[in-house]
Amino acid sequence: MSMRVAVLFGGVSAEREVSLATGGQVMAALRAAGFEVAPIEVGADLGAVIGALQAAGPDVVFNALHGRYGEDGCIQGVLDWMGLPYTHSGVRASAVAMDKSAAKAVFLAAGLPVAESRLVTPEELEAADPLPLPYVVKPVNEGSSVGVEIFRDGDNRRANVARAWKFDRRIMAEAFIPGRELTVAVMGDRALEVTEIDTGHVFYDYEAKYADGGSRHTLPAPVHPETRAKAMEIALRAHQALGCRGVSRADLRYDDTAGEPGRLFLLEVNTQPGMTRTSLVPEQAAHVGIGFPELCAWMVREARHGA
Repeated sequence: MSMRVAVLFGGVSAEREVSLATGGQVMAALRAAGFEVAPIEVGADLGAVIGALQAAGPDVVFNALHGRYGEDGCIQGVLDWMGLPYTHSGVRASAVAMDKSAAKAVFLAAGLPVAESRLVTPEELEAADPLPLPYVVKPVNEGSSVGVEIFRDGDNRRANVARAWKFDRRIMAEAFIPGRELTVAVMGDRALEVTEIDTGHVFYDYEAKYADGGSRHTLPAPVHPETRAKAMEIALRAHQALGCRGVSRADLRYDDTAGEPGRLFLLEVNTQPGMTRTSLVPEQAAHVGIGFPELCAWMVREARHGA
């Protein structure tokens, strides 16, 4: 008898569209891999989601949600309460990874390299530069590079950005790291490969992540072998330090402005990385010989065994 998998997709976050794409492609892959699939489109009514899950009676839930409520521990807590095994990380790892400040504390405690940063309020940002220029500001609790701004010498937008801040009251100011954007997928206890992301944008922003032609992925990244090994080690150690399960993706900055091998800085770990065929994680999996249906099937089996 085939295993029954409920796929949660959509959601109520700013990343709903991405989740709809992820959900559609994951469902097709799971059907191709021989699973019975129950699609559950998630909206604002949590009672309806719980009812749909109860009606579906799945063996495993594939969590294809992104952003708030989907990757911050909220839906994970609901699924734990219902006794349903699910893909990706659990409540604690999801919540900590989504909170950039809490995640950074974990990374520092694990001895991982991170950029200098501090938390400020919108009023403090309006009043003064929290760090020497150039620096980046970002919301503490949003995914997908939503709300990220870079301030450089001669930039006079700081007060306007602070006054217009629409996220929560904590703003993370972080030293801007020059160089290149790298990302590493982790699958269980294995880092897959290193991809360089070249967007033509100043950094890997929301549009570059999801718009067609928004970014160019170079796989494997053209970096020094020592850098490749180090990036993969950092990604795996970050996954373990947070207590992640299944698949995650670590984003890093690589400062090679003084030559190779340069310095690596861990930016964040995504516990619910995009899972369309062209997304970074499936792309790295394919590179090491793991097809998309096989990857999705592994995630389901991993969730079932880890329950």
